[in-house]
Amino acid sequence: MSSSSTPSMEELIKLDREDPLNWTRDEFEIPNIKACGGEGDGEAIYFCGNSLGLLNKKARKHMIEELDVWGSSSVTGHFSHPHSRPWKHVDRPLTPHLAKLVGAKESEVAHSSTLTSNLHNLFTSFYKPTDKKWKIVIEKGSFPSDWYAIHSHPKLHDAILSQEQIDDAIIGLEPREGEDTLRTEDIIKVLEDNKDTIAIVWLPLVQYYTGQLFDIASLSPKVHSIGALFGLDMAHGIGNVECKLNEWNVDFAVWCTYKYLNAGPAAIGGYYIKEGLDDGGKRLAGWWGNDAATRFQMLPEFRPTPGAKGYQHSCTPVFSSIPLLATLELIDKVGFDNMLNKSKRLTGTLEDLLKSSRYYNPPKGKIGFKLLTPTLPDRGTQLSISILPENKGIMPRIFSRLASNGLVGDERHPNVIRLSPVVLYNKFEEVGKAFKILEDALLEEEQGGHITEVKDNDMVSKD
Repeated sequence: MSSSSTPSMEELIKLDREDPLNWTRDEFEIPNIKACGGEGDGEAIYFCGNSLGLLNKKARKHMIEELDVWGSSSVTGHFSHPHSRPWKHVDRPLTPHLAKLVGAKESEVAHSSTLTSNLHNLFTSFYKPTDKKWKIVIEKGSFPSDWYAIHSHPKLHDAILSQEQIDDAIIGLEPREGEDTLRTEDIIKVLEDNKDTIAIVWLPLVQYYTGQLFDIASLSPKVHSIGALFGLDMAHGIGNVECKLNEWNVDFAVWCTYKYLNAGPAAIGGYYIKEGLDDGGKRLAGWWGNDAATRFQMLPEFRPTPGAKGYQHSCTPVFSSIPLLATLELIDKVGFDNMLNKSKRLTGTLEDLLKSSRYYNPPKGKIGFKLLTPTLPDRGTQLSISILPENKGIMPRIFSRLASNGLVGDERHPNVIRLSPVVLYNKFEEVGKAFKILEDALLEEEQGGHITEVKDNDMVSKD
């Protein structure tokens, strides 16, 4: 499908009828327009799964079951569970699915804590600066939590590093002037230019702002050739794009589960540690990282569980973990390759429609937008729409009109709107409707339409 031959609404509806995955939408609860801040009734067009995924109906069932166990059995639910999910091992049914999804061994994966806490945990063990190799490579446009966290670690090594080294520890990657995304060859050049001083390279699998999918397979050999470790933030990657951590030879990674895995607000995240990666005896130990066979003997000596689970700290929170199981089981049933195929078609259709718009890359001085997100294969489901800089200040009004008309995306100031049609619950018909809503919002702005009050509908992508 090309922009010169964009589909009609009838054709989009036909695509939905023929879609072999059209049944998965019924597995989710679709938000109401009015409840999402819009005007009118009916189901919202929810294109915000890159920020918070929808509630799986089976997850609701699981949550009620856990509440019933708490109410009827209380503490014994840790050991005896009517649904074979004892709380002390609540992560056990999750681990095989997660390992398969990220392309790793089960022993390399742990379901624990939150993304930034896991980042700090792993950097404490694996960032081992020396007088010669102490620098960390990270993109300047990284998610703020990553940026803040990474900057804090050189300061913890002031006994080894001089203040000058601490001040010079971060190498920030940024696109070429006039470009919005990073080129692989430019990243490789930075690595080569600084090869003698780099200790860790930290990148996202998918960039949160632009939606760019990084070429990890090409970058990993270069990172290791200069004697550095390679770490990934997979918050916007897991459940969205193909992950092959073992094949890519990534050293460690972290992720969250509330976006494409639909585990609920601030749900428990996870991490990966490559088998055999040496922490040099540096580890933040905790009770839950102790060998499970002796954990409840309360022994004074810490004996870590082999593999990634030996870096866990506290017991796994049940209510912010168990909703994840529903989506992981659904993905396994659907087949992730089938999801990827639909993702390309679904998001590709939105891209074609957007590029067919007269507001796409208009003549200078006109109201319009460009796409920050690369075309396939360098992206997942997200498309980042950037209102042109000369249209300064109009993005909040455009975004408010989208929300009022039932399209739920999210905004990133000063001028970006992110839309993410998600395979498991969005339809081709919704893609067509979303495009029409955006076109109407831009037309109203072009004609001098004015909204006196812009609602704060920023769907913040939390840690």
